[in-house]
Amino acid sequence: MTEFPPAAAVPPAQTARTPGTPWQITAWSLWDWGGASFNAVMTTFIFTALYLTGAAFGGADHASAVLGLTMSIAGLAIALFAPVAGQRTDHSGRRKLWLGINTLVVALLTGACYFVQPHESYLLLGCMLIAAGHVFIEIAGVNYNAMLLQISTKHTIGKISGFGWAAGYLGGIVALLMVYFGLIRPDVGVFGITSADGMSYRAVAVFSALWIIVFSIPVMFAIPESPRNPNMPRIGFFQAYAELWRTIVRLSRTSRHTLYFLIASAVFRDGLAAIFTFGAVIAVGSFGFKTGDVLIFAIAGNVVAAVGAMSAGFFDDKVGPKAVTVTSLAGLVVCGGTLFFLHGKSAFWIFGLLLTLFVGPAQSSARTFIGRLAPAGQEGELFGLYATTGRAVSFLAPAMFTVFITAFGTQRWGILGIVLVLVLGLALLLPVKAPIHAAAER
Repeated sequence: MTEFPPAAAVPPAQTARTPGTPWQITAWSLWDWGGASFNAVMTTFIFTALYLTGAAFGGADHASAVLGLTMSIAGLAIALFAPVAGQRTDHSGRRKLWLGINTLVVALLTGACYFVQPHESYLLLGCMLIAAGHVFIEIAGVNYNAMLLQISTKHTIGKISGFGWAAGYLGGIVALLMVYFGLIRPDVGVFGITSADGMSYRAVAVFSALWIIVFSIPVMFAIPESPRNPNMPRIGFFQAYAELWRTIVRLSRTSRHTLYFLIASAVFRDGLAAIFTFGAVIAVGSFGFKTGDVLIFAIAGNVVAAVGAMSAGFFDDKVGPKAVTVTSLAGLVVCGGTLFFLHGKSAFWIFGLLLTLFVGPAQSSARTFIGRLAPAGQEGELFGLYATTGRAVSFLAPAMFTVFITAFGTQRWGILGIVLVLVLGLALLLPVKAPIHAAAER
């Protein structure tokens, strides 16, 4: 069976990485802290969930259908453009430049949501802005993830990756609390803003845009631009697709386990995404949570996930990313399976929080798995493939969730649908050869 390229075959540039300074690591993590406002505030809890799919836009069913369609198109765009975007920055040596450009576009699209007035005629505009924001934040994430290798060594990549994930979780919480208690909950929010004409939610968009910009500035100054590999010629847009295909063929011949991991991670990352997507829905529908309960649990869950991600980073550097990921997935399967048989709020609080404890490590170590495999000068390309494969099966967990509910008639069975996706991802991961980590070389 084909193995990963041996350490001796790795270019010297990769093994000679210098550790990032504390300021560089902090600045890099602040990008995730800022970007979390788009995911947590604009998409998951506030703007989309409470405003864009509300009665003013034609009702939840109609608005959700339009949002689902635009998000599906966005997913296709990410799958098509992410690997090419990463590859072209590798060739041009402009990783930081494109991170900045794509982040600015996300902020502008987020701020433009201010113009989405509470009327059905503005529904498509709002959905398109959110969907386009997802495209650009995912592509920015390709360059952001690749930048991890500029500030870490094989001895520190796990801890730094976990620190970045934790910053994202905590940044989302802080932004969420600020907009909820400053704009949404009070009858008259900061600066005298009220809910008239949807202004409180539209102001959230402006806040989120500024949050993204402010916390993305440090990384632009702290981390130098990635050097251009002189052995990689500049390529055109369409040439990049041909080069991408050659990369996939080369991986299938010389590093087959990299492809195996990309496939396995696509499956289990879809299961991880489903935990966040349907967790609140299950809490309300099957465990009797109220709106306030969901918000409190969301905050607690993100704190626990941040703690899990940060602590798992240390284990990642000691035992390797595969061991951490396998352990985390096994923990998710056990907790999810147990939750299926239990009832009541207390059960969900206990095992729901345990689920979030394992989610952070799984996400962080999956990223370091790719980081440890990426050859010098091809980081963006490999993280682009990572983003693409993550979208390739994004239908799987939602489909299993729906099929189980339809087949057995109650929402609770949807939990098993998600658990089965995690089991499949774990099964696909087990045969994958673990990449060499620092402790293994001692």
